Amino acid sequence: MKLLPAPCASAKSWRRLSALSVAMQLALCSQMALAQQIGQAEQAQHSNGATTEVIRITGSRIARTELVSSSPVTSVDETQIQLDRAVNVEDISAKLPQAAAGANATGATVGDSLGSSTIDLRGLGQNRTLVLINGTRAVPFSFRNTVDVNIIPAGLIKQVDVLTGGAAAVYGADAVAGVVNFIMNDNFDGVELSSSYETAKGGAEKFNTEAIFGGEIAGGRGHLTGYIGYSERKALLAKERDWALNNGSDMINTGGFYTDIASGQSFGIDESGSITAARQTTNITGERNLTQPMDRLSAGMFFDIELSDHVDLYGRAMYAKVKVTGAGATGQTPVFVNEVVTLSADSPFMTTAIRDRLTFDDNGNAQVMVERNLGLGMQHTKAVREASQFQVGLRGFVTDTLRYDVYAQYGATNETATIYNNAYRTDSNGGSRFAAIANTANIFDPSLDLRDFSQPLLYSNRERTQSVAAVTLSGDSSALFELPAGAIDFAVGYEYRKETGLQTPGDAFRNGTSFAAVSVFDMDAAFDSKEIYAEVLIPLLFDQPFFDQLDVEAAYRISEYSNTTAKNTYKLGVNWAINQHARIRTSYQTAFRAPNLGEFASPITALSLALFDPDNDQFVPRFAGRFDGDPCLLGTGNAEQCARYGAAPEGTPFDASTAAYTFGGNPNIKPEQAKSTTLGVVLTPDMVRGFDATIDYYRIKITDAVSQIQPAAALKNCYIDNPVAGNPLCDAVLRDPVTGLISTAIVNDFNLAAIEQAGVDLAINYRFSAPEVMGGTLRASYQGTFITKQTRQNNATVAPIDCKGTFGGACSGDFASLLQADYKHRATLDWNLDTFGVQLGWRRIGAAENAADRTVRIGAQNYLDLAAFWHFNDEITFNAGIDNLSDKAPPLPLSGANHFNTVSDYPIQGRTFGIAIRYQPGFNR
Repeated sequence: MKLLPAPCASAKSWRRLSALSVAMQLALCSQMALAQQIGQAEQAQHSNGATTEVIRITGSRIARTELVSSSPVTSVDETQIQLDRAVNVEDISAKLPQAAAGANATGATVGDSLGSSTIDLRGLGQNRTLVLINGTRAVPFSFRNTVDVNIIPAGLIKQVDVLTGGAAAVYGADAVAGVVNFIMNDNFDGVELSSSYETAKGGAEKFNTEAIFGGEIAGGRGHLTGYIGYSERKALLAKERDWALNNGSDMINTGGFYTDIASGQSFGIDESGSITAARQTTNITGERNLTQPMDRLSAGMFFDIELSDHVDLYGRAMYAKVKVTGAGATGQTPVFVNEVVTLSADSPFMTTAIRDRLTFDDNGNAQVMVERNLGLGMQHTKAVREASQFQVGLRGFVTDTLRYDVYAQYGATNETATIYNNAYRTDSNGGSRFAAIANTANIFDPSLDLRDFSQPLLYSNRERTQSVAAVTLSGDSSALFELPAGAIDFAVGYEYRKETGLQTPGDAFRNGTSFAAVSVFDMDAAFDSKEIYAEVLIPLLFDQPFFDQLDVEAAYRISEYSNTTAKNTYKLGVNWAINQHARIRTSYQTAFRAPNLGEFASPITALSLALFDPDNDQFVPRFAGRFDGDPCLLGTGNAEQCARYGAAPEGTPFDASTAAYTFGGNPNIKPEQAKSTTLGVVLTPDMVRGFDATIDYYRIKITDAVSQIQPAAALKNCYIDNPVAGNPLCDAVLRDPVTGLISTAIVNDFNLAAIEQAGVDLAINYRFSAPEVMGGTLRASYQGTFITKQTRQNNATVAPIDCKGTFGGACSGDFASLLQADYKHRATLDWNLDTFGVQLGWRRIGAAENAADRTVRIGAQNYLDLAAFWHFNDEITFNAGIDNLSDKAPPLPLSGANHFNTVSDYPIQGRTFGIAIRYQPGFNR
C-alpha cells in the first residue's frame, strides 16, 4: 500500500500542515535532524473512501498529520546506518553522542550481561533506558529489564529515534533517561541481498549476510516484509595490543608451589620441572579476549492486511539466536588448587629432592599446602540466547475522526550459560577430587595432563518472558467541535503487562562445588502492571502574527503494579511555531522506574572478596575498582575512625579470600522517581537554503535511585572522606569483631541515590551545492551533546559527587558505562554525486577525570572515519569505509580502568576496514 498526501479531518488542520511543509521538508532530508523525524506512518480508509496518512511520532500516542513534537528526538536514518555498515545495533549506538557504552562487545561489564549489547542513554544506566520496536516494547533478556539489542536486525532498521528525558506518561515505566525507538522498514518492496565484512589488525573480524524481501499479499490488500540473516564476530585477544599487556595478571604456574605444614618450608616447580625456592608464576593476560566472539542467526516478518474498510490486521514475528563466548561470571582465568593435601612417602612420583623438603609422620604421610594451576586453559562462558517476540493487532477507523488500535504481544528470551575449562572441586561425597589423585598422579609435573579432570559446567538456565496487551482510541474533536485554531487531538487507552523471570543454576555453582569462586541463584519471580493513559493536543493559536502555530500537549498515566506502589505520571508540553522558520518547544514530564525482577526478587549471593582485590591471585580484571584494600591496614585511613570501628592495626596482613562480597535484591525496594524538563529551538531559516538547526536544553533529576555502595567507595567515605561516628556507609563493610579484618562487603540494592543531569543537545545540518569543479552536493552535519551539570548523591548523609566530565565506578549508574564525558559529538561532511558519495566523520569524546582521584586525567579523544558508497548500477551498491583512520589506541589512565588498562567506553579495536555490498534485482522496480 503506497502512502499518499493526506487530506486531514478538518480544513484548519490541513492549513496548519501546509504552512509548515517547507520547514519540515528541510528537516526531514537531514540524516540526523532533531524532533522533526517521523516515527511510523499508517494509511487508513475512511468510510467515505478518502485516504488519510497519519503519523506516529516517538514520544506520543496521538496519531497526527503534523511532523512535530514538543519532546526533542534525535534520529539516525537508514542512509547513515548503511554508510556505517552496521552489523549490530551496537555499531549504531556506539556513535550516538547521547549514548554511553552499556554492555558491549568487550564483555567488560558485570552481572548477568553474558555477552549482551545494551543501550545506556546519558550514562544514567542501561536499566533506565526504554527500548521500543515500532513504538512497542522489545523483550528484555535480563532480570535488570535491559534489552539485548543484538536481537534487532540492523539491516531492516529504517530509522532510530532517541527521545530525551522521561516518557513514562506515554510509554510507562523505565523511560527515565529516555526512549530508543527502532523503526523498522516494514513496508519493503522487492528483494535485497546484502553482505558485509569488517576487520581490525589481529582479529575482531565481523561478517554479515542478510536477505530482505517484501511485497503485496492478499490480492493487494496487504503487505508482508520478511528478513533472514546471519552474522559472526571473531575474537580479538589481548596479546594483539601492546597496551593491553601492561600491568598483566600473573598467576601460579602448572608446576605449583608447595608448603610443608609441619616445617613451613616451601618450594616451587618451574616450567621445566626443576625445583626452585620462589613461587613460579605465568602471565595469562595475552590469552584473554578484548572482544568477545559472537554469532547470530535472525529471522522474522512484519505484516499488515486490510480486512475491511474499518479493520487492518497487523503484527510481527521476530526470532534471533545469539551465541557469545566471553568472560562470564568466572572471568578468563585458569582454575587452580589452593588446599592442603596428604602426600605419601611411598608415592612413585616422590623424588628424593622433594621428599627431603617434606615432613612425614609415623605413617609416612605429610600434610602439604598445594598451590597449582590445573592447566585446564582459560575459563570462558558460552551463552546461547534465543529471543522471540510475536505481536498481532487490529487497527482502523470507527468514524472519520476516531481511530482504534488494539494489540497483544508476547516475547521470551531463553538463555543457557555454560562454563568451560572448569571442574568439580569435590566428588559426590564431598571429598576433594584433587586430593584423591595427589598420590596417583605426578602433581609435581608441570606438563601433567588433567584435561579429563575438566568438563563443561552448566552455569545457569534462564527464561525471561514479557506479555503486553493494549488498546488505544485516538482521534480529534472535529465531529463535535473545533477551537478557533483547530480540533483537539486525543488518545486514551489501557495497557496490561506481565513480566516473569525463571533461573535455574547448575549444581556446581548453586552448591559451590566447582573450582570457580562464583555462585548463581535460583529465581522464580513475576510482576504485572495495569495502566490507564490519556493524551491531548490542544491548538491554541494558528496563523496569527508571531504565532504561526501554538499547541499545548498533555498526558497522564495511572499505574498499578503488583510488586510496588507505583506513581501516576504526567507530561505537559508546548509547541510554538513563531513562523515557518523558527519553532520553540518545551516539556515537563514525570517518570518512574518500577523495581525490576533483579532488584526486588534476587536472593543474596556471595562471592569471594579476593575476586575484587588486585593484590590477590584470584583477582578478576573486570571487577577492578570495587575494592582497593582496607584503608586502616594501608595507613591511609583516619586512625581515630579505624579505632572506633575496631579495625586491625596498620600493616596487619589481610587475605581477601577470607571475606565475602554479597549482593542481591530487596523485597522492600521502592520505585525510582524522575522529573525532566526540556526547552528547545528549531530553526529552518529561508535566508540560508538547506540549513536547519536544533538546540535543546534538558534537565533530568532522579530521586530514590536504586544504588549499591561498592566496598572501595564505602571504605573511602567511611575512613578517609567522612570519618565520623555513625557514618552509615561504614556499615556497608563489616569487620570480624575478633580480628578487626573485613569479613563482608554488602552490595545490595537500596533506594539510596539521587542523580541529576542537565545539558544541551545541538544539531546542525547544511546542504549546499558543491563547487562546480567537484559537482554534486555537499552536506555538513553536526550532532553534539554538552553536559552542563551531572551529580550523584549516593545517600542523603553525604554530599553529591560532581560527576561531570569523569570516569570510573564512583559515578557509574550500573557499572556498564564508566565514562561520564561532559562533551561528545559526531560531525560529518558528505559529498554526493548521482552514483557516488564520500563521507568524512569526526567523533570527539571530551576530557575526563577519575571521579575517585581527580589527579588522574584522560585527555579528549578524537576519531576520524571515512566511508563511501558507489551505485555500480541500478541493482548493485558498494559501501566501504575505515573507522578510526589514525589507528588511535584507547587512553590508559593510571587508575579507574575497567577493561585491561583502559575504560571500555572507548573504542579498543584500533583501525578497522570494512566493505559491504547490496544487491536489489531489477524486478524490484
